[in-house]
Amino acid sequence: MITLKPIKNEEQYESYLERIYFLMQNDLKAESKESDEVEILTILVKNYEDRHFKLINDLM
Repeated sequence: MITLKPIKNEEQYESYLERIYFLMQNDLKAESKESDEVEILTILVKNYEDRHFKLINDLM
């Protein structure tokens, strides 16, 4: 598990995406540490995308 922090730059963003992908390759059990990690990472990634890719999101 990585230390979770708000995403401040593109490098962290890419790292979190890679971690989500890695975790999703496994058979995650509900209520496990890994499923909680995916949920938190997804929230952080969405928040970053909402702030940095606003124009794209507005068009969708």
